[in-house]
Amino acid sequence: MRIAVVGATGMVGEIMLKVLAERNFPVSELIPVASEKSVGKEIDFKGTKYKVVGLQTAVDMKADIALFSAGGSTSLEWAPKFAAVGTTVIDNSSAWRMDPTKKLVVPEINAGELTAEDKIIANPNCSTIQMVLALAPLHKKYNIKRIIVSTYQSITGTGVKAVQQFENECAGIEGDMVYKYKINRNCIPQCDSFENNGYTKEEMKLVNETKKILSDNSIAVTATAVRVPVVGGHSEALNVEFTNDFDVSEVRTILSQTDGVVVQDNLDTFTYPMPRYAEGKNEVFVGRIRRDESQPNTINMWVVADNLRKGAATNTIQIAEYLIAAKLV
Repeated sequence: MRIAVVGATGMVGEIMLKVLAERNFPVSELIPVASEKSVGKEIDFKGTKYKVVGLQTAVDMKADIALFSAGGSTSLEWAPKFAAVGTTVIDNSSAWRMDPTKKLVVPEINAGELTAEDKIIANPNCSTIQMVLALAPLHKKYNIKRIIVSTYQSITGTGVKAVQQFENECAGIEGDMVYKYKINRNCIPQCDSFENNGYTKEEMKLVNETKKILSDNSIAVTATAVRVPVVGGHSEALNVEFTNDFDVSEVRTILSQTDGVVVQDNLDTFTYPMPRYAEGKNEVFVGRIRRDESQPNTINMWVVADNLRKGAATNTIQIAEYLIAAKLV
């Protein structure tokens, strides 16, 4: 299996390489791909050195699968070129997610929709992935009417320059500002740019991608996305209204039996998910599960995941694993 990693020198690309190695993904040849300024650099993968190549060279090498994490404009231009030579592209940007001709996949939920004809597959937004993984089995059982989500998002979601800004601020060093404001000892109620409706792009991704992944446009979703001075992962406070009533203990049981979900919910031992403990892990952690006593059929929960792993690299690689297992590549 010849695997191209497009954006191999970026934050998510580096995690992709790490996850490929950890999961013993069947890589017969690795093709690390990056921008022209990185071409020729060497990348170590499982003890073997590979030279970074440019995008056109990678297209010509006709990989079986290309894992993209190089931004939306790169994906829009280059994913079709890879697909045209028979490479199956799994794209981590927002470029193809809401394209009605492309599948938006969280493997535990809807990988079964994939076919051999799907040559460009979209990986959802990090904050959407962790939310829908926790909610999909509950939607199946109780039917979700409305979701109110407030996110507490790691600076790693912005990229390496945001981490550098945070570290500079902690050390009292003047440096480049990725955010309009200081992030250390602060919360910024803006993730991505604002849309005409007053919501940010990140908030609207949670709205639109949720409906597409769960195949249900009737679900009402409203979101507030906040950047916080955290490195380990994204956290989300969810308030979910169902059509049907539920038993809280049954909800815990359903979630604990869901692939990729770990329930951490013991008030006696102060056990609940936190980003510092989710960092470096591939699962989605759920806790603080409790009935909303202010209105019927409504539950509150707290959901945490490493946004660079399940929110990006791990989900992408799980899609690739499914393609191989289902003999679609």
